[in-house]
Amino acid sequence: MDLDPRLLRYFITVAEERHFSRAAARLHISQPPLSYAIRQLEENVGARLLARTSRHVELTDAGQVLYREALILLRQAEEVRTLVRQVDAGLRGRLRIGFVGSMLYRGLPALLNAMRAELPDVEHVLTELNSHDQIEAVRRGEQDLGFIHANPVPEGVQARDLLAEPFVICLPEAHPLARRRSLRLAELASDDFVFFARAASPSYYETVLSMCVSAGFMPAIRHEVRHWLSVASLVSQGLGVSIVPACLSRSGLAGTRFIAFEHQARSVSQVIWPDASRSPLQERAVALVARQFPSVEPPAGGAPA
Repeated sequence: MDLDPRLLRYFITVAEERHFSRAAARLHISQPPLSYAIRQLEENVGARLLARTSRHVELTDAGQVLYREALILLRQAEEVRTLVRQVDAGLRGRLRIGFVGSMLYRGLPALLNAMRAELPDVEHVLTELNSHDQIEAVRRGEQDLGFIHANPVPEGVQARDLLAEPFVICLPEAHPLARRRSLRLAELASDDFVFFARAASPSYYETVLSMCVSAGFMPAIRHEVRHWLSVASLVSQGLGVSIVPACLSRSGLAGTRFIAFEHQARSVSQVIWPDASRSPLQERAVALVARQFPSVEPPAGGAPA
């Protein structure tokens, strides 16, 4: 059975006007093509839909059923057309976003609020993952956008720096040096250290290790964990000291002290996304990140401004 939307619209108009001439005028067509269209529809459904008299038209029982269902079908068809257009424009869909925990203190909440305001019909699915796992998820197409600590990315993944900030020393509140306003890293040479796991981010591991070596000692690494917040949490429990991005000082974690020290290294955060086959929604998301973090520039020929 072929329920041509055009025939359904013609039928609905006749059903509402109860008169072929008025229906034809409303549709801006002549009456003969309208009458022919209704006969076509009756042949398609295999039932008589209209009872015609010299003065007006009445719906048969079958016609009354088709009228109700035709309204639903056309409304659904319009909803589908609207949905498809919105998806094609990047205004609807699902955005799978990964993030490292420290991004909670590096502007991610403000970015998500901006995304919800600009893309209210988009479902934002958030997953906390370390940088290495996010890079792999983006590469495999399992994640649309990632917020990571700066890392080399493989072919097929694009990366842009978001911001850079200094590292600080993280001490347990009960540590003898915890009340100092600044420290020399060498003063911690005899302490146990909590490190960000090498497997989770080789670049961060090497950065922190090199700072210790430059200060004249090889740190005693007692614990390795896969999230910066876990690093700070272990420090707060007195299980060691650490070197962490300065943003963690805004975490409000009880039992810790964050102290400045002299160094040149910076903790850099990045946004990553698939290099190929980007959807319109991904394009919009990358453009929004670029506006939220002005240091980020969208790729050439990529996301719209």
